[in-house]
Amino acid sequence: MKFLSSLDAKDRRLLLWCLAVGTVLCVAIAFLMPGPNTNNNPLPSTYLSGQHGARAAYETLLRSDYPIERWERPLGELAATAGPDTVVIFAEPLTREPSDLKAVRQIIERGGRVLSTGFWGGFILPGDASGTPDTFSFAACKLEPEGLNPLAGAGEVWMVPEAGWQVGNPAFHIDYTCAGQPAVVEYDWGKGHVVWWASSTPLENGSLARAHDLDLLLNSIGPREGHHFYWDESLHGEIRSSLSYAAGPSWTMLWIGLPVLGLLVVLSFSRRSGPVRELPAAVRATPIEFLDALGSLYRNAGAASTAVAIALERFRRQSLRLCGLRGKQMAAADLAAVLRRRFPQTDASLEADLAACEEAAWADTITPRDALKLIQKLHTHQETLNAAAKPGAAFAIANDNHSSKQERAS
Repeated sequence: MKFLSSLDAKDRRLLLWCLAVGTVLCVAIAFLMPGPNTNNNPLPSTYLSGQHGARAAYETLLRSDYPIERWERPLGELAATAGPDTVVIFAEPLTREPSDLKAVRQIIERGGRVLSTGFWGGFILPGDASGTPDTFSFAACKLEPEGLNPLAGAGEVWMVPEAGWQVGNPAFHIDYTCAGQPAVVEYDWGKGHVVWWASSTPLENGSLARAHDLDLLLNSIGPREGHHFYWDESLHGEIRSSLSYAAGPSWTMLWIGLPVLGLLVVLSFSRRSGPVRELPAAVRATPIEFLDALGSLYRNAGAASTAVAIALERFRRQSLRLCGLRGKQMAAADLAAVLRRRFPQTDASLEADLAACEEAAWADTITPRDALKLIQKLHTHQETLNAAAKPGAAFAIANDNHSSKQERAS
């Protein structure tokens, strides 16, 4: 049995192609998409426990009684309430939106303290001094302390720099360098204070316990007393708003499904917009198929008596037509008497058979087998009457009777 045999062959082929393409896409996405919590994910998010995640740093601050929380709502809401007690950590933020840049500047100008890492972390900071490094190092670099600032005395620090910083502005204080390039920079802006790292390596799960990387993080965010700390996740794509309830896989599938549905509608319309061939004429059922269908109908309805009544009424009409009495309504006994007068040579069981048929037409307990026998008897009587009504039939019957008498006499 074919798959969805009720569909047209072309529609079935189109459906199978769509299912095959969808299956291939699902398998490809499952194999190619990186896992959300593996070492291959480079995002330093507080939700990730992989090598490059920042969950260990966040939980260390939380267990050390730092008043810290994740910030997942639009950054403008935090900027509206920021003050000298606000400390925000931007670990590799991913944004170029003017509204986010404005919010970061507003937090700093209101006296907040900001720790930002990486190339885009320097891009969102005021001063426009971030850039790409002159040389890329794919191995961890032991940073060299510079100057006498307290941040430069954190101790031995390791980092894999991913961005550079433009030197020359005396407002920028370089605390650590890697191969002569700035790796940790701090400066004042407005009423606030900014700390920038060339990468997030010191606060990642795989490097936090190495040397004095944790001390660099603690010195960069400042003292615990009198401050409230926010670890930003909104610039990692986790922005919570009134529309967040509609976000997620369902929202993604909706945006993917709508174009696909539109494409299917266009393809379906284009397939039916051209000339359509007429359907072939239905094959006429054979008489035996018609009889089988009619018999199944009576069997399912339990209407054996109805079949006998129809056969009796048909026999009555044809018999009265042969007798020249069309349109007459007669009972079974009267009909038998009329036929006996008109056709004396009829079978002797005619009266009994007609009476049995009339009784069965009003009975509800007759079985299909008994009903079939009665209808067959009516059919036999009808053939006998039709043969007797043909021209010359009476002469032939008389000759047969005369021959029979002679044979008996001899």
